[in-house]
Amino acid sequence: MKNIIKVLVLCFSSSLFAQQIIELPYETAENVQWEGGEKEYYSEIRQTQVVTNVSTPTMEIFTPKNPNGTAVIVAPGGGLYALSIESEGNQVAKWLAERGITAFVLKYRLVPTGEDGVQEITQEGATNPMQIMQRVAPVLPFSVQDGLNAINYVRTNAEYYKLEPNKIGFMGFSAGGAVTMGVAYNYNEKNRPDFLVPVYP
Repeated sequence: MKNIIKVLVLCFSSSLFAQQIIELPYETAENVQWEGGEKEYYSEIRQTQVVTNVSTPTMEIFTPKNPNGTAVIVAPGGGLYALSIESEGNQVAKWLAERGITAFVLKYRLVPTGEDGVQEITQEGATNPMQIMQRVAPVLPFSVQDGLNAINYVRTNAEYYKLEPNKIGFMGFSAGGAVTMGVAYNYNEKNRPDFLVPVYP
């Protein structure tokens, strides 16, 4: 009986924020080629869980027990070579959800990388910083568009998620902050953010 209770407690705890992953619509990036698929691993360099080589934008949804109608899309940082998915994504989303805010952790498109994107940007930063800018430049417009498409998705589905369509914000850390500023300068009526939180952009 005790074991059954433990299992039930674990199941309840893991579903506290009812996570769901959705794939966002996106335009094909004809001038950028990804190979090898998306990767998630613990980076010894960053000392956190990261995601690299994102070619298909998705969002993980963290739904609070009692939604207060406000939504925040969270864009983790990582130099556009990686996403600090745990420290600047999932942990932030859980903190928001505990306060009644529905959080959407965005995996926006990144610079195509090999087995360890964090290692690549670290080496390039030490030996050839200009190469980083050259690799980021063709990808950033697609990352920004992923942010805009995320806002459009949340607003279109506001009723389903028990949200106010005029309370949809966008928060980004570091490179995610650059995506946040791109969203600020490129929105239209459908994908306009109601507030912005650029954290060390």
